[in-house]
Amino acid sequence: MAIGLATVPGTVRNDATVPSAADDVAARRAARSAPGSAATVDDVVHGQVLHVGGRLDVHTVPDVRAALHAAVDAGTGDLVVQVDGIVVADATGLGVFVGAHRRAQRTGRRLVLREVPLPALRLLRVTRLHLVLQVEDAPAQAVDRTAVRRARAEALLLGPGRTGGAQNSRESTSSIPRKAS
Repeated sequence: MAIGLATVPGTVRNDATVPSAADDVAARRAARSAPGSAATVDDVVHGQVLHVGGRLDVHTVPDVRAALHAAVDAGTGDLVVQVDGIVVADATGLGVFVGAHRRAQRTGRRLVLREVPLPALRLLRVTRLHLVLQVEDAPAQAVDRTAVRRARAEALLLGPGRTGGAQNSRESTSSIPRKAS
């Protein structure tokens, strides 16, 4: 079932491009500036796999909700929803996935969101919905934040031209001087 086709600048696909902060801003501006733009729902495997794309807001969610409910009712097992092209514009965009998740639970199924773009993933994390909804296949562009923080901290501590080791050149890090023997 195809509802409409929308291309949204700033969305993340499975290619090698890494979105920047400017891409995030562009996606949010596009979401705000194009009211009522179409969302897409493609039934990839009937009752098992759906592809949802486009802008999810109060105007487009009813069609997406109907398609998700029909897919939940039609199949068994996990319902995988590929959301690589979505832009969540308001709370109803998140609410449609929560509603489909609850409906799937009542029928003994599980809703799995796959290929979530970074702006939508950030929204899921801020609202703590990533703990409720099953989010699979974190984007390849997402890097380990701990490793990035550690590298930045080392770069700040070492500074330019330093090779490592203790920050001070003394062996002891104590501020109390040692007694001469």
